[in-house]
Amino acid sequence: MSYNTQMDAARQGIVTGQMEAVARKEKIDVTRLMDLVARGRVVIPANKNHSSLDPCGIGEGMKTKINVNLGVSKDCCNIETELEKVRYALQLQADAIMDLSCYGKTEEFRRRLVDMSHAAIGTVPVYDAVGFYEKELEKITVDELLGVVEKHAQDGVDFMTIHAGINRATAATFKKNNRLTNIVSRGGALLFSWMELNDRENPFYEYYDDLLNICSRYDVTISLGDACRPGSLKDATDAAQVHELIVLGELTRRAWERGVQVMIEGPGHMPLNEIAANMIMEKKLCHGAPFYVLGPLVTDIAPGYDHITSAIGGAIAAASGADFLCYVTPAEHLRLPTLEDMKEGIIASRIAAHAADIAKGIAGARQWDDDMSDARRCLDWPRMFELAIDPEKARQYRAESQPEHEDTCTMCGKMCAVRNMNKVLQGSDSSC
Repeated sequence: MSYNTQMDAARQGIVTGQMEAVARKEKIDVTRLMDLVARGRVVIPANKNHSSLDPCGIGEGMKTKINVNLGVSKDCCNIETELEKVRYALQLQADAIMDLSCYGKTEEFRRRLVDMSHAAIGTVPVYDAVGFYEKELEKITVDELLGVVEKHAQDGVDFMTIHAGINRATAATFKKNNRLTNIVSRGGALLFSWMELNDRENPFYEYYDDLLNICSRYDVTISLGDACRPGSLKDATDAAQVHELIVLGELTRRAWERGVQVMIEGPGHMPLNEIAANMIMEKKLCHGAPFYVLGPLVTDIAPGYDHITSAIGGAIAAASGADFLCYVTPAEHLRLPTLEDMKEGIIASRIAAHAADIAKGIAGARQWDDDMSDARRCLDWPRMFELAIDPEKARQYRAESQPEHEDTCTMCGKMCAVRNMNKVLQGSDSSC
């Protein structure tokens, strides 16, 4: 039997190599995984041309995954620097990497990225269109936009953000309902501008079937972009955001009819008390499709610390049903992130994802914490460093402040509660 996509295979009862790999990593029965993929509850982004891929599953019952954004811009156009970030992101266990390059000829960077990365690769093709064709946005044709999508698919990109939900009706809703921060999605703003300048429908909405043909041919997962995601707390859960989400639910069904895998992208900036309800709403309106969120950032006042505001929101979102977290760095809203910014963002996102996995009861998540607690009880410093989410930083902090007694730290010294309890209970606890 033959199949075009992972969803096609699952519906035919075919267990692919990618499904077997994901089932092993997730400790889930492969038959159960196949059912989830067939129903669209789990996606396995796996372009047929991405030969170096170590596939991951995103969705129901899977560990919460994290994505890292990279790429060149006009002001920071150094491919080698970005590739260094790629290597470091993979070392720090990123599950996916998105190339958000928006300047010049991006093909070299994209191809090298796909070749070197075992993580899933995503892109936003509309970012590339202006540089690829060297034309003003309004002059780019529908065929040219679809041509960029096909080019990215040929190059091995596993998932693509496509802002197909901002159709003319969504745009009208946006224009009728004043926002504090308007449209903050770069891709959404580009397509809104194209529509306004040309007085035409969004080409990715109008020619959605042509888009699905490309995705089916290469097994590209569509990540349906949220052009109207809120860029401030004030704009969260407004009419434009909800209208677009309804459209994305309709587009999800159309993709599934063609066997194309789908994720849904979500907010954005959002108050703490609205996050859980938004996760429920997305799952309901988009039929249980995996949900991919940027943050959400729970306050707007912390430039330089938005990896923290994002991790707070991300943990709540994932515990409430989100499946995929897009990392946010301390440089968000300020500049292109450095290597250190990237590390801070990845670690913060991984902490949020792991905290959510504990809350969701994901197999094996809690054991990591129990092992760390046992190492602390035994004052086993090497084991604590081994288990730390960032062993390098833990070792550095320990080395910078040496205690008088090796089995303590410089916070409590001989008054260490753990040390003293071990001594008092030594007769009944010989494991330490």
